[in-house]
Amino acid sequence: MNASAIALQGLQQADLQLETAASAIASTGADSSNSGNLDVADLSAEMTALTSAQTLYDANLATLKTADQMEQNLVNLRG
Repeated sequence: MNASAIALQGLQQADLQLETAASAIASTGADSSNSGNLDVADLSAEMTALTSAQTLYDANLATLKTADQMEQNLVNLRG
């Protein structure tokens, strides 16, 4: 498996984590009968998960860009 394929797989995983965390944040407090009493611990955990997923996304995107640059350099050396 090459670096581009690994990075793309990581981007897909990060996207799924971002969607899951965003959905959980959006639904915070929707199930409670007292809408003024949000569970701060759950919201904090979901924000941490959202930040982690975004960092994972950024890292995989940087890996994909680097792999693309390496392939371009190889093509330029051969050409």
